[in-house]
Amino acid sequence: MFDVVIVGAGPSGSACAYWLAQAGWSVCLIEKKNFPREKTCGDGLTPRSVHQLAQMGLEPAVAAHGHRYQGLRAFGFGATLEMNWPEHPIFPNYGYTITRFNLDGLVAHQAEGLGATLLNGVEAVALLEPIEAVGAGLRAASGVVAVEKATGTTGEVRGRFLVVGDGQNSRLGRDLGTQRNRSWPMGMALRGYYTSERHDEPWIDSHLDIRDPKGDVVPGYGWIFPLGDGRVNVGVGLLSTGGAWKGVNTTKLQEYFVAQTADAWGLNDESCCGPATGGRLPMGLALGPRCGANTLTIGDAAGTVNPFNGEGIAYGYETGRLAAGVVGEALLTNDPGALCLYDERLDQAYGDYFKVARAFVRIISEPRILTACVGVGMRVEPLMKELLAIMANLMRNDKAGPAEVGYRALVRLADIIPERAYHLLLGDSKAA
Repeated sequence: MFDVVIVGAGPSGSACAYWLAQAGWSVCLIEKKNFPREKTCGDGLTPRSVHQLAQMGLEPAVAAHGHRYQGLRAFGFGATLEMNWPEHPIFPNYGYTITRFNLDGLVAHQAEGLGATLLNGVEAVALLEPIEAVGAGLRAASGVVAVEKATGTTGEVRGRFLVVGDGQNSRLGRDLGTQRNRSWPMGMALRGYYTSERHDEPWIDSHLDIRDPKGDVVPGYGWIFPLGDGRVNVGVGLLSTGGAWKGVNTTKLQEYFVAQTADAWGLNDESCCGPATGGRLPMGLALGPRCGANTLTIGDAAGTVNPFNGEGIAYGYETGRLAAGVVGEALLTNDPGALCLYDERLDQAYGDYFKVARAFVRIISEPRILTACVGVGMRVEPLMKELLAIMANLMRNDKAGPAEVGYRALVRLADIIPERAYHLLLGDSKAA
């Protein structure tokens, strides 16, 4: 019997295990694959991620395995801007690119070094002794039924608390009772690796006006992230509310984006390292409920991807840490009711921010608005720099600069943006 059983050793689960183990609790971290393992991702760490990794003592290891970069280079509607990460009293002014193949095992093994039990190659296939939820929360469980994939051996892993962080397609999350709010944003991303002589550039590239083969603007972005190891990560991401992808074929879109950037980066069949892979990402806390009598969901299993930029790693680390805090309080006081603090702390950390981000995605999901806003914004460098701080969630609490003032105004507007302002911008009669 463990104090806490955690399913999924990605960013959220491993961070949760790290902080609980550091506090002295007995933790079992279950991962269905063996480290190192591939994971579809853009492989970019923003300053928020770097801060969390540094807090866990892992920045030197990340620096050794990854590539440090200084900011974002944005392309859109004929303009190019190079923008350094902003100065901040907490977060660094740089990021890293590092494959999940190299990254995820670092955090999981750091937790193991503090005493957590790490079960690699073991899949949690079912809840153990599930109990129906009371009210609108998650079901409770005594642990999980687990299968060792190499041998097929089945066993039970029991814990006083169960934390589920096994990704956006969380099997256990669905068993606990999570559902997606289908009116909130969904992301879809596809990425591939290419060799390139420009693999060690100091910028990550973001293309804000990707187009389909017909030349029409689609609601999303393309990226090229130098990895510093001879390769670049090349991908496309689509944003949608209410199924607004309109039948966009992401594979074809990826191929078209690669063709558009091929000459500049040396992307071709010879430099391609393998087929592109992708998946869907619920965003902005779109998955819930997230708390039960002795259960929590974290990271992608809780839909914590930032709708502004598709970033999930930082929010995995952060929600894993938040969950560790409330579970630790519940263990210390022998009061499972302390788990209700998790939703409160999520709301304090992300409530207003994700509300603004969801409204933003609804606005730019309309190609006419995307074209107008980005086309103008890309030619006003100070505006784009402030927008970068908002989209990467790097506003400051110690001053009220343009980004901070603008963000507070957006918080006040967020409740009306999804409807009346949306139709105003389109010139619809529904705005009246």
